[in-house]
Amino acid sequence: MRISTAQMFQQNINSVLNKQSATSKIIDQIASGKRVNTAGDDPVAAIGIDNLNQQNALVDQFMKNIDYATNRLALTESKLGTAETLTGSVREQILRAVNGSLSDSERQMIADELKGTLEELVSVANTKDESGNYMFSGYETGKQPFAFDAAGNVVYSGDSGVREAIVASGVTLGTNIPGDQAFMNGPSGLGDFSANYSTGQVGDFRVLSATNSNPAALDTYSFTMNGTTLEVRDSSATLVTTVPGFDAADPISFSGIEVKLDGQPAPGDTFSITPQSQVSVFDTISQAITLLEDPNKVNTPQGKAELAQMLNNIDSGVNQLSIARGEAGNSLKQIERYSSTHVEEKLVNSSALSMLEDLDYASAITELEKQQLALNAVSSVFSKVGSTTLFDYI
Repeated sequence: MRISTAQMFQQNINSVLNKQSATSKIIDQIASGKRVNTAGDDPVAAIGIDNLNQQNALVDQFMKNIDYATNRLALTESKLGTAETLTGSVREQILRAVNGSLSDSERQMIADELKGTLEELVSVANTKDESGNYMFSGYETGKQPFAFDAAGNVVYSGDSGVREAIVASGVTLGTNIPGDQAFMNGPSGLGDFSANYSTGQVGDFRVLSATNSNPAALDTYSFTMNGTTLEVRDSSATLVTTVPGFDAADPISFSGIEVKLDGQPAPGDTFSITPQSQVSVFDTISQAITLLEDPNKVNTPQGKAELAQMLNNIDSGVNQLSIARGEAGNSLKQIERYSSTHVEEKLVNSSALSMLEDLDYASAITELEKQQLALNAVSSVFSKVGSTTLFDYI
């Protein structure tokens, strides 16, 4: 078989180019520190590397969401703790004002302190995050959630929305506590009603609880001590029931409603209950201020009964804030667990990536030296063969 000069020349060129390509590939691997730079280097490993990189990118996004949620919830938990402390201090101030030895001016000073506490509490409820968004306004992050209306009452302008962050595949966690949940819709201290007392009250009594198990019977009811008989009438003044020889130790029960009293009404005393299952801590503080500023009422049986109800509602407000703060704290704990899981997942993925794509420098340098030696040899042979002619042997 005869080999033409052109064919021999082409074979030598191909051999040199192949060795140069192999050498260049190893140099690229050493420069990048990666064994697999393209899918052509190792197709099977390249697929695994791509999958692991996608998983790591997803984990990175989860970690960003977790950082966002952690910052919001930590600030929320802190502010709710402040609000809980402020509300607890209101109770102490009210109890201090009940002291009968205080003068009207001293009681007014306590009322002024309560006004300051109320304003501070509203300020806490209007807290903004670092981006300028209101934290307790639900979805309405650009709208101030709490403000005083013309009558001096605190109104809520946010909504009940809970903003969620995806912290793991198929897992979302709330990153905020709506303002109505934290400050506005606390359970009434009496149950399903609020109590109203008359200015002519003589007996030292108050409503301990008023509950309703019959929605059809939800109405305003008035109670009158007629001698030793207690009469109960609905909002239309229709007699609902009578309790002869009424004893406050026994609950008043009618139409699925149960009312418990502490103390005995005197003959002629009246009071009423109005449906109200939820109360606002702001309204309760405002009512306490109004009561303390009325020197003719605060130490009367009526004032004492109203004060007792306010204290119950304050306790309910403190409990409501505590529950909201606990919810934020629980979310923080859950986020911490997911964060730890993602850190471990990232570590496992990185280890797998290292096995698939990291270069063994010792082997690569040895292979580079072999390829360079082979390239030099091929180049030398090609040079000698390419310059050889028949005339050299004639």
